[in-house]
Amino acid sequence: MSSYAQTRKRAATRRTATRKTTAAKQPTSAKSQALVDTSNIKPFVRPQDGYYKPQDGYYKKTSILNAKVTPYQTLREADVAFAKRVWREIDVRERMNQYLASPKARLIDILMDAIAKGELNAYDPSPSKNDPNGDEFSALLKPAQAMAKMADSVMIDKFDKNGDKIGSQMQMGEFNPDSVVKFRIKEDWIFDKQRSVFEPRIIGIAPMIKSHAGGLNLDYQPAFWIYFPEARNILVTKEAMNRHNDATGLSFDDIFMKRIFSSYIVKESNDKDERIKDYAQGIDKLYESEKIKKDLLNYEQDLWVY
Repeated sequence: MSSYAQTRKRAATRRTATRKTTAAKQPTSAKSQALVDTSNIKPFVRPQDGYYKPQDGYYKKTSILNAKVTPYQTLREADVAFAKRVWREIDVRERMNQYLASPKARLIDILMDAIAKGELNAYDPSPSKNDPNGDEFSALLKPAQAMAKMADSVMIDKFDKNGDKIGSQMQMGEFNPDSVVKFRIKEDWIFDKQRSVFEPRIIGIAPMIKSHAGGLNLDYQPAFWIYFPEARNILVTKEAMNRHNDATGLSFDDIFMKRIFSSYIVKESNDKDERIKDYAQGIDKLYESEKIKKDLLNYEQDLWVY
């Protein structure tokens, strides 16, 4: 018994010594951790940049940068049982659409940057004999021409060496992205009888600008048209802002494909090629827009028998 008690006492002594040694090696509080010397920690310097930019966040967003466009389902002309073309406008001043004009990610900035780099084509919206509405992507604009349409022009007076005014000329100013408050969309609503699907397919998108002529402020007109299937490859890699959650991962392509925007119809295809404002005024324009929306939804509902 005496020998057994001495053995247990020696084992207990060794365990106590081990715990004291371990506790001495590890910091016991945040205060002791703060005493660690960090003066020798230096950021890695890249020779080409001269400095290292830290990562802005605790994880790197790479999914959206590598995103690919989900292609449309193949559509045959023989499978189209119904088609209706509509033109609608998106006002970014509406609360639901304000994210499209967020300073962190503006839709117009994405489009203009892509045009300036030659990654996206802009088309002239001017009417012609073969293109009465100017939205059939008939005439291609150079990047400089597209940029000039978005810049505000100002009248500059010209003076001679004596200070006398000898004339004036128009000079292109700087582009203000906040001046673009509307976008026009051209789309087709198609019923595919092969898949029994009634869906919209966006064809083109155009930023709207206000024209000035003779001192008068004219109505909003398209600055240029962009072929939407081409723009999808650009929009799919650009993240849209969300006021409620920064981790949604929604791209601008998702915004249009999932119809996460508010809009109103300004025209539907008709035999007279009339716009809504050609035969309706005031609040009646909004009523007519809602009527067209309802007719499209009713067509799909009427296809089913309950």
